[in-house]
Amino acid sequence: QVQLVESGGGLVQAGESLRLSCAFSGNFFSVWAMAWYRQAPGKQRELVAAITGGGISSYDDSVKGRFTISRDNAKKTVYMQMNSLKTEDTAVYYCNRGLDYGFPYRPSDNWGQGTQVTVSS
Repeated sequence: QVQLVESGGGLVQAGESLRLSCAFSGNFFSVWAMAWYRQAPGKQRELVAAITGGGISSYDDSVKGRFTISRDNAKKTVYMQMNSLKTEDTAVYYCNRGLDYGFPYRPSDNWGQGTQVTVSS
């Protein structure tokens, strides 16, 4: 059974940085694509960034050039470095395991509990 645990959220000012981590427990981590989603109050959950089992990444246009997704297969961990944060990045960020090795990204039902990111102006 796969479990995902996010960490690293917090309260920062606009322009600052945060690094999110998602610890994966279970087997075959390197086989699955992984992704970060976010959900702001009153909005639907949206895909922010995804990474294939081989390390190819993809980003939503709103975070391109500011966020970087990465993975360490030995540590079974996915990261997201978030730089130049904006107030509109405020949301709960969730980690997800994909159904496939590559893209297009298809989310599974495996979600973490989420970590709150709040960016103040």
